[in-house]
Amino acid sequence: MQLFYNININETTETFSFDKEESKHIIKVLRKKDTDILYVTNGLGFLFKTEITLASDSKCTVKILSFEKSVPSKFHLHLAVAPTKMNDRYEWFLEKAVEIGIHEITPIICDRSERKVINTERFDKIILTALKQSNELFLPKLNEAITFKEFVKLKNEGKKLIAHCEETNKKTLKSVLEPNENITILIGPEGDFSEKEIEAALENNYIPVSLGNTRLRTETAAIVACHSVVFVNEV
Repeated sequence: MQLFYNININETTETFSFDKEESKHIIKVLRKKDTDILYVTNGLGFLFKTEITLASDSKCTVKILSFEKSVPSKFHLHLAVAPTKMNDRYEWFLEKAVEIGIHEITPIICDRSERKVINTERFDKIILTALKQSNELFLPKLNEAITFKEFVKLKNEGKKLIAHCEETNKKTLKSVLEPNENITILIGPEGDFSEKEIEAALENNYIPVSLGNTRLRTETAAIVACHSVVFVNEV
């Protein structure tokens, strides 16, 4: 199934038109024509079956034939991940995390972060492309970048974990995970979290965890954490 996206449709929508860029892709690239069927999501769990009524490459219009609503996950996974020095590595993480099943992402600026500015618009596009590619119906939320100090003071519901590389008393990630729970995991930059940051996290009730016996890159650690949580929640 090839999936398209439109945030502006809901259960009461009868017809709608794609924007010029998407219309051109549908008609010129995919060569869709009148009466062809398109499947569309609004990123809120809905899957709409639609039929093209106007195959225009500037304003492709469809009518909704039927829709179904997916049941949301019983858990919520929020990864707070420091931006990587090379942007493409963070973009890779975003793409794969969406495919695996993440719900929320926050870039966190840490003491040892080499990159402190991110392109939120580009990241949003990567997340949306991954959503459509993987046929996911719930669009993950990408938050604006925030400092580590500010983030750990936020009220994040559920279990809160910090994955760091310091040789201290830590539990394994798999030993603390349980199905059907909300979970927030902090993943640091290439140089890891500073001692001050680790202390601040512990003071705000974060549990220190290990992701394994090897030292992982930031984006690899984030994917390991993401997959571990989703795997525990598989039915």
